Amino acid sequence: MVSEAVGTAPVPATAAPPGPSKQRDAFFDNAKYAAIVLVAVGHAWEPLRDGSRSVDALYMLVYAFHMPAFVIVSGYFSRGFDGRPARLKRLVTGLVVPYVVFETAYTLFTRWTDQEPDRPISLLDPLYLTWFLAALFLWRLTTPLWQRVRAPLPLALVVAMLATLSPSIGNDLDLQRALQFLPYFVLGLSLRPEHFRLVRRRAVRIAAVPVFAGALVVAYWAVPRMTGSWFYHRDSAEELGAPAWYGVVMTPVLFACSLLLVACFLSWVPGRRLWCTVLGTGTLYGYLLHGFVAQGAKYGGWYDPAWVREPIGAIVVTVVAAVVVTVLCTPPVRRALRFVVEPDMRRLFRPDAAEEAGDRAAARG
Repeated sequence: MVSEAVGTAPVPATAAPPGPSKQRDAFFDNAKYAAIVLVAVGHAWEPLRDGSRSVDALYMLVYAFHMPAFVIVSGYFSRGFDGRPARLKRLVTGLVVPYVVFETAYTLFTRWTDQEPDRPISLLDPLYLTWFLAALFLWRLTTPLWQRVRAPLPLALVVAMLATLSPSIGNDLDLQRALQFLPYFVLGLSLRPEHFRLVRRRAVRIAAVPVFAGALVVAYWAVPRMTGSWFYHRDSAEELGAPAWYGVVMTPVLFACSLLLVACFLSWVPGRRLWCTVLGTGTLYGYLLHGFVAQGAKYGGWYDPAWVREPIGAIVVTVVAAVVVTVLCTPPVRRALRFVVEPDMRRLFRPDAAEEAGDRAAARG
């Protein structure tokens, strides 16, 4: 059965932060690459969780911060979204089209792997990894509103807290998840470059070591005592078997814990260009494609040998997952599959007045 525990995603480049410079910041590309590796590794660990408290603790720790990190960075790179025609076009080509393509592809693929030939293709009920594309579409559409209201972050937290009270929200576009992750996106909208520079100071990098060590100890303690599903943000409190008011309390608590871990994670991200920097520009490909490998590995019985359940097996699985997602982010893969992940759909849209004026000016020049 396809896991519903997916809580990670890349940052499609459908909007960019405002500013005069168009040069890419190596820090963000490095951060996206590191995060997509954690995405793939987390999915690879999932079948190993049963019977291994250590793997389960590592899994819980990773899920506590890697999705919030992606959503925060997505919010930061959505600051320039203002609803202009050019932005809306990129929203369609960068999110809507990949959503339709991969929602269909994953449904067809899981009909085979899950042996459910009658599973319907539903564009309103995101399957597996595609939920993030639907959520990011909704978040970006509401960006102008969040940039104009007073106290946007407290308001977004209240929305998320109220969402945990309602098990009747349903699965349409995975709205429960979109609402519960909303505060992280709104926080990203409020951040500036200097905020990221603050977490990259030497003092923060040093402090991150005991913080992560302590978080791992807490996760190990929590494994038999709480469900890690709280970190997926896909269910109401009642659906997790807790009283409704738990969600109201857990939402700000998890938000604070996740932000602390996100800051520690970002403090370790290098700011200079590295061999992996270029791979950070292709995380959308790694994200959307690695799910086929993860699902196929379970169906193909790759986890069946006894040695895979041993510590050496967990290490091998981790390395293989990191290598696979790295390959999927490389330029050759991007060039081969750009037509489905980042399609050129200029013929679908009429050029707006500004574009036509720019074309005329270019022709005269």
